[in-house]
Amino acid sequence: MKTLLLLRHAKSSWADDTLDDFDRPLALRGMKAAPRMGRELTWRDWLPDAALVSPARRTVQSWNLVAAELPETPQVEFCKELYEASAEQVLDELRKTAGAIRTLLVLGHNPGLGDLAKQLAAPASDALALKQLDEKFPTAALARLVFDAGWADLRLGTARLTHCLRPKDLDQGP
Repeated sequence: MKTLLLLRHAKSSWADDTLDDFDRPLALRGMKAAPRMGRELTWRDWLPDAALVSPARRTVQSWNLVAAELPETPQVEFCKELYEASAEQVLDELRKTAGAIRTLLVLGHNPGLGDLAKQLAAPASDALALKQLDEKFPTAALARLVFDAGWADLRLGTARLTHCLRPKDLDQGP
């Protein structure tokens, strides 16, 4: 069984309109949400063996805040192909994952991540998770999918979406 964690970067700042999109930092709200999602991963024991992270400033900052909350930092690859990637491009990148990796976290951007989560979700997915994913995949949202195939064999409609976690929906614990 493989687990795919699709995590959208936390809320970014638009305060400096002279910055290129790639260089936008996290906003204060993002700096609070990212470690919250890291604690949630730890609390639920959804610990990644590896992470693919877009090299954009806001995704790297999100990763650093998430990783600081994990008991161990997994191997991480900063993958330039994830910046502004479509669902198909993200899928192409995660299909390159080594077979020994059981849980992969991909930290990137919308619309690619949200679209990919929807496209991978099989009919047997959790109804509430599908509904939440359909409503919106906001900043710092996490989609968890499980499947039986290897990474290279992952196909659309073949993974079971088990959870769609959004920071606003989480209670105050852990």
